[in-house]
Amino acid sequence: MGSFLSTFLGGSTAHDSSSESSRVILFHSTARWQLHFNSCKESSQLMVVDFAAASWCGPCKLMEPAIHDMATKFTDVEFAKIDVDELSDVAQEFSVQAMPTFVLVKNGKEVDRVVGAKKDELEKKIQKHRG
Repeated sequence: MGSFLSTFLGGSTAHDSSSESSRVILFHSTARWQLHFNSCKESSQLMVVDFAAASWCGPCKLMEPAIHDMATKFTDVEFAKIDVDELSDVAQEFSVQAMPTFVLVKNGKEVDRVVGAKKDELEKKIQKHRG
């Protein structure tokens, strides 16, 4: 229900090149992100937050298909995307200093992070924390 609620309240769902719906939720408003994040604090479900810069970050663009594939593969994990240029305050709150940065969150607390376009490392950490 968290995904539905955030999509309804202003997170939008990303679409891949084939126009099929993606499980990655995009946030365009700090208030909507905070509402979603606060609703997830009571959940033990793993959430992967992708901090990227959509327009100018080559490694971020390189990771985008992999993130969509992981979102399809790990249906028990929630995936959220924050554009650091659009929501710099959220990126600052999570101490993001390089892009892409993937923060793994459970019960509202960071349990791990991956900095850089490290697909295999990210997938291993998702598998480690999703159970």
